[in-house]
Amino acid sequence: MDSEKSESRELNGIGASAGIAIGQVRITDRRRVAVTEVVVANEEIPGELDRFTRAIERAKGELFALREQLSSTHGPEHLCVIDAHLMLLDDTMLVGETTQYIERLGINAEGALKRTLGRFKAFFEGVDDEYLRERGGDVETVVERVLRHMVGQKQEPIDNIQGKVIVVAHDLSPADILQIDKNRVMGVITDLGGRTSHTSILARAFEIPAVVGLERVTADVRDGDTLIIDGSTGVVIVNPGAEEFKEYLQKKQRYEYVERELLKLRDLPAQTLDGHRMRLKGNVEFIEEVASVHKHGGEGIGLYRTEMLFMNRGTLPTEEEQFQAYAALVKGMAPQPVTIRTLDIGGDKCLTDLDLSDEMNPALGVRAIRLSLRQPAVFKAQLRAILRASAFGEVKLFFPMVSGVAEVRAAKAILEEVKEELRGTHPFDEKVQVGIMIEIPSAVVIADLLAAEVDFFSVGTNDLIQYTLAIDRTNEHLSALFQPLHPAVLRSLKTIVDAAHAAGIEASICGEMAGDPEYLPILLGLGYDELSMNAVSIPRVKKIMRRCTLQEARTVALKALSFATAAEADAYLKGEIAARFSESFD
Repeated sequence: MDSEKSESRELNGIGASAGIAIGQVRITDRRRVAVTEVVVANEEIPGELDRFTRAIERAKGELFALREQLSSTHGPEHLCVIDAHLMLLDDTMLVGETTQYIERLGINAEGALKRTLGRFKAFFEGVDDEYLRERGGDVETVVERVLRHMVGQKQEPIDNIQGKVIVVAHDLSPADILQIDKNRVMGVITDLGGRTSHTSILARAFEIPAVVGLERVTADVRDGDTLIIDGSTGVVIVNPGAEEFKEYLQKKQRYEYVERELLKLRDLPAQTLDGHRMRLKGNVEFIEEVASVHKHGGEGIGLYRTEMLFMNRGTLPTEEEQFQAYAALVKGMAPQPVTIRTLDIGGDKCLTDLDLSDEMNPALGVRAIRLSLRQPAVFKAQLRAILRASAFGEVKLFFPMVSGVAEVRAAKAILEEVKEELRGTHPFDEKVQVGIMIEIPSAVVIADLLAAEVDFFSVGTNDLIQYTLAIDRTNEHLSALFQPLHPAVLRSLKTIVDAAHAAGIEASICGEMAGDPEYLPILLGLGYDELSMNAVSIPRVKKIMRRCTLQEARTVALKALSFATAAEADAYLKGEIAARFSESFD
């Protein structure tokens, strides 16, 4: 046993929050509640319904108490995660289906709730978008809380942990992360979870190194083991040897030094050596990410994904619910601007009562602006909420997956109807800027026509690459063909920005290319006005920008456009990076 304990071994998971932590294991019991479905007698059904209702109410009481406890140490941008879980406990689908299972099938409350959870999980597992798929974890967290109340199983509060440790758990809830004392918990690792789970997002917001998705780490380590975790690479080393310990200690010191140096750039302008400015903004989907945008020097929010408001629930969010969310975001980011994308969702992603039929190919089906135009009441409610939020700060809005001018005109006509409805009843910005997302080939080809209709373009590079190259980016067999430097992609990017500038409007990038420092010279050289990315990437991109000139970037971009293959462009770009900016890629 002792020899097993001292044996050094490496585990690999998903790097969820950057940073290196070295410390001893503290296993926290966060195992799932074991549930057996049991058929009950008819006379026992009212009792099961009552047990379920009481467990829901106890879970709510627990969350309300936790919210009150944390309100003195955390702002509303973080506590909204708890609010989201409270909303789930009122969700008509979660509560209604469980009640129906108890009544219709005559089964115990635990079994019924597990069946409902199974339906949610099956749905989320079929979603191709990683961000949306991870929302299934929130439902599971809420259900586990209710189940624990039904079976009388208590959990040790994570704020009871003593000593400086690395917490190891099957899973951690967002509430757990909110209760962590960074003076005692140096890092966290879990069996479950993904990079875009609420828990991972909060770990990044609080800069707690984290590795998730290790599958069975709770079985692989024990209390007292020494761990090294690298939240950037997802590597976990159990009981490291002397050389590994020394290597990672140096890495840790280096990482912390670089982070301190990068944060010194926060208040410096994002401009080249010859004074050319380019705005760098953050992409967010939860209000708790606003703090990270501020911390990393973001000049606003370039993409706010509104889909989260429509997920994890059985009914559509009301205009008032949306308004509250948008207004909180705008107030939290003021005086910097917030760019809000209208609903980018389809039949493959929606749990709400939009009455969408199954589609053979939902990625090319009724989604995004197509869905909004088919559901004008839903669209108008969202536009009203966005416009009302514009009374609290600078707001821009844009429509996703536009394929032609007719869609833009139809969407703008509805926007004008909404403005007319609001006049005299609610204040809003009459001159709110309206843009579109350029992400499919038809929009690229007619970019000049579209530019005449809107105030700005925003390019979603992930979908642009996917649709231009006809690559399903979630297909592991095709991952090598997902090429940001493919000539068709680079030429499309140039066509878009040239069309925008010819029409006197701005063009920005809000896809993953924007946050990769290696692509900065190309995007800068092509002439883009703004990049929006994960907030932690902002200082690294800014660092490269501040060490080159606009002319250098133009030279790199022009040369990259000349290659016939993505591999040739990639080799060229890597060579230029090594020759010109190698010292900036720490």
